[in-house]
Amino acid sequence: MANCFHCKKELDASQRPGRGEICPKCGSDVKVCLNCSFYDRGAYNQCREPSAERVVDKDRANFCEFFEFGAGAQAGEDEDPLKKLRELFKS
Repeated sequence: MANCFHCKKELDASQRPGRGEICPKCGSDVKVCLNCSFYDRGAYNQCREPSAERVVDKDRANFCEFFEFGAGAQAGEDEDPLKKLRELFKS
């Protein structure tokens, strides 16, 4: 299962999307870093795939050959990391 990073609508993940594919609900690009399983905000260039070229616009279509749909399109991505830290250290 894969969801659009923008609207969270479920997408067909049975095949790799083409660069021009868009979400049928919100019109956002589908083949973007934010929908990829290798996307990681804490990794170098925000990508865990060491051979991938740097992509600046993580929410725009790109030509990356390593793209694989992520599970749930980065669930929890919208949460504020500082908020999590504050909650962790509450007394």
